[in-house]
Amino acid sequence: MNGAKATLYRWEDLPKEQLKPDLQRRLISAERVMLAHVYLEKGCVVPMHSHENEQLTYILEGLLRFTLGDESEIVDVAAGEVLHLPSLLPHQAEALETTLDVDIFCPPRQDWLDGSDAYLRRT
Repeated sequence: MNGAKATLYRWEDLPKEQLKPDLQRRLISAERVMLAHVYLEKGCVVPMHSHENEQLTYILEGLLRFTLGDESEIVDVAAGEVLHLPSLLPHQAEALETTLDVDIFCPPRQDWLDGSDAYLRRT
């Protein structure tokens, strides 16, 4: 055995970070992966951005509309569906309904950990 220890997390025990009035999140970050609950009120827009991190977005509740790449592709992702976003693909998201999604990033988003994610905090 390598001495590594397992860690149990409970979402309700994690702080909920208020990014702007209609957007909140909770984070779990490990050495090579990050998991986040993202809470979006209906009408919330996450502006167009890209990142090196590969991303999976799993919708637990609600409906998100993604605008991808050069804005020519629109994908609606509903509860029970997962969207894979490859590294560096520009994307924007709009909550068509109040939404709870699980975002998985590999590697972890350093900008989310250090608070330098200003694009998310604009109202």
